[in-house]
Parts: sequence; C-alpha cells; structure tokens
Amino acid sequence: MAKIVIIGGTGLVGSKVVTRLGADGHEAVAASPGTGVNTLTGEGVDAALADAQVVVDVTNSPPFEDQAVLDFFTTSTTRLIDAATRAGVGHYVALSVVGTQRLTDSGYFRAKIEQEKLITGSGLPYSIVHATQFFEFVRGIADRGTVDQTVRLSGALIQPIAAADVSTAVAVTAAGDPVDGIREVAGPETFGLDQLIGLALTADRDPRRVVTDPTAPYFDAVLGERTLLPGDDATIFDTRFEDWLVANPR
Repeated sequence: MAKIVIIGGTGLVGSKVVTRLGADGHEAVAASPGTGVNTLTGEGVDAALADAQVVVDVTNSPPFEDQAVLDFFTTSTTRLIDAATRAGVGHYVALSVVGTQRLTDSGYFRAKIEQEKLITGSGLPYSIVHATQFFEFVRGIADRGTVDQTVRLSGALIQPIAAADVSTAVAVTAAGDPVDGIREVAGPETFGLDQLIGLALTADRDPRRVVTDPTAPYFDAVLGERTLLPGDDATIFDTRFEDWLVANPR
C-alpha cells in the first residue's frame, strides 16, 4: 500500500479522503498548517512528502479577492510541485471544479485555471478531479446572492454533489493510476440554480425569497444554461440533495 499525503487533509473533503484511504490500508497523512505543513511558506512540505508515492491537493483559498486567490493557488501549487518533484512522487492528484475553463469572468476560477496549468505542465504524472458544486456550499451561495431578504440567482443548470461523494472520488483516484487528464464527478440530479437554492431555503424554513435573474453573477461570472454541468462521461454518485438536507438540517 502507498504513502499518500493529503494537503488540506484536515478540511471538509481532505479529512474524509484521509479516513477513506486509511480504511483501505494506505498510509494516509493529513497535512495542513495545523499539522506544521504550509504550502505558502514551504514549511514542513519536504518532510511531509518524504517517501510519498502520491500527493493529493485539496487546498482552497481563504480569501476570495482576485489577486489574493491567484497568489494563493500559484504559490501553493508551485511549492507543492517542486517538493513533489524532489521527493520523486509518482502521482499528483488535485481537486478542481466542473466548468472552471468556462468561468473566466471569475477571478476565483481564473486562479483555478492557472493552478491546473501548473499541474499539467509540471512533468509529474497527474489526475485532476473536477467536481460539481458541493451540497455543503449551497447555503453560502444563497447568502452571497441575498439583498434585503431577496436572493437573486440565475436559472442555469447545476448538478450538485455531496462532499462525502467527492471525497470518495478523490480517494479512489489517488489509489489508482494517473489519468494525465481530468475526471469529472457529479450528483444524480439536475436543478436550476434558483430551484436548488429554493429547496434549501424551504427545508431550512428560511423566509428569504428567490428571484430568477439570468444576469445574477455566480462567483462574479454570468452563467450560460449549461456552464456548470459535467460532460456525458462524468461519474455520477447516488446521494440526492433532498436526502442530504434531511440528514444535515440547519
């Protein structure tokens, strides 16, 4: 079994990846600033990757201001690639987002594009997992779109997924051979973004009103109808949004 280092291994997805890989018999190492591993400064990175066969990058940027996000992903990814190269890591796995290349109006997604370019150009064998929006972030999307108790959202189509299912996809990818490409994963149901948020607000007994607005931005980008949808070859997981809402009440 392999030594697999999960950068961001104490977060929402990373902690679940660590648990899954450990249960499958791998040496799964959770690495984050809280464990003394900081990919922005380089602290602890070389030591964490010593003797590792696989590195999994599920980090995310704390700030969302355009330049800060770009600086985070380019600095963090460059340091991690350099350390992985020195350590002789044979598989670099990263988590990204379905539709990233179609969301260039968003500073966040432009930064994710740069991250992916660094990985694909690194010379390391790699796999990039593109996931659709997490169920866990739906309530935050409602908050971002709220003005005076009205939530303005596009009706663009979306096929969200549970973070637990994303973690399974990342873990399975990390334990397998590099694909040197992108693997898409999504949930089983397609909604309008406005419909999805409305379901969450209803389940939460939240009085805010959803208004459909085709020009409403999604992380600063205006959406086309299918911008957020995966391709036909995506791996589809089973967890339904309404079942998740019941299991995860606000």
